[in-house]
Amino acid sequence: MIEEELPDELENDLDDIEPVGDEAQLYEHFRVVVDKGQAMVRVDKYLFERIVNASRNRIQKAAESGFVMANGKPVKSSYKVKPLDVITVMMDRPRYENEIIPEDIPLNIVYEDSYVMVVNKPAGLVVHPGHGNYHGTLVNALAWHLKDVPDYDANDPHVGLVHRIDKDTSGLLVIAKTPDAKTNLGLQFYNKTTKRKYRALVWGNVEKDEGTIVGNIARNPKDRMQMAVMSDPAVGKHAVTHYRVLERLGYVTLVECVLETGRTHQIRVHMKHIGHVLFNDERYGGHEILKGTHFSKYKQFVNNCFDTCPRQALHAMTLGFVHPVTGKEVFFTSELPDDMTQLIDKWRSYISNRDIE
Repeated sequence: MIEEELPDELENDLDDIEPVGDEAQLYEHFRVVVDKGQAMVRVDKYLFERIVNASRNRIQKAAESGFVMANGKPVKSSYKVKPLDVITVMMDRPRYENEIIPEDIPLNIVYEDSYVMVVNKPAGLVVHPGHGNYHGTLVNALAWHLKDVPDYDANDPHVGLVHRIDKDTSGLLVIAKTPDAKTNLGLQFYNKTTKRKYRALVWGNVEKDEGTIVGNIARNPKDRMQMAVMSDPAVGKHAVTHYRVLERLGYVTLVECVLETGRTHQIRVHMKHIGHVLFNDERYGGHEILKGTHFSKYKQFVNNCFDTCPRQALHAMTLGFVHPVTGKEVFFTSELPDDMTQLIDKWRSYISNRDIE
């Protein structure tokens, strides 16, 4: 893997089973379509023979928690696979290779009880260790904050982060403080019942007031640092993004994006796919002036905007889920951070005062 924000390469040598999902550092996801000539065998035995470095006990624990599914329905370890069954499994990540060192890094805690935490992550903070980022991550900060909680072990895959956002994306994340909470929340993300809304500033005037983008996402074969929408429906991972225009600001548009799935760089890739790269998204070309005029004052204005928000203009604004203990649905909202607020204000000022050109 290349860096922290590209986490879904759970590659193995088997042709008949493929890893899926973008939470590879948090969970391991696999999907397999059973061969037409496959004899009926227990699903735990079937998966054990096909997933590299997965013990049968680990697979059985996943089944007990509801993380092994056949054709979209949870099954027990004793379930007998049948030809053409679609089997999916999600297992907790292994322990981190390096011991997590607690670090006194400030956390913006939106909510906390004995079971869960919701934090507002600033842009620039790496979520979890790896790929050269073994210190200064959100996981290190959580280890410090929870160091006096006897049952919390930052290295234990059964507690901690349930999902993730990119290093240079800001916004809300939920953390499980107990194994039962992690299992419960993990299932909610797995079954796509969580509510996640993002705010993004994108290049161009988005034509439709609202729409849905459907397109499988996989590693870009021409640039391994990027993800891309695949033209072949048999390649990549199913991804769905709903968007709605909030404000048109001349050469850029403020949009709300609702995730139905959670693939690596999903919003960034899907918006680029429909011709609207996120503003200042360097990886996908948004750090260039993609729309506007050739006037030097306009170029100076946009460069000033780049300096104001020196990262992709994307914020995880709303997070909703069912509390794993109370059973009540809870929603949390994070206001736009200062860099995006100032950026949007600059564009508002620009369109109301076109003589800047």
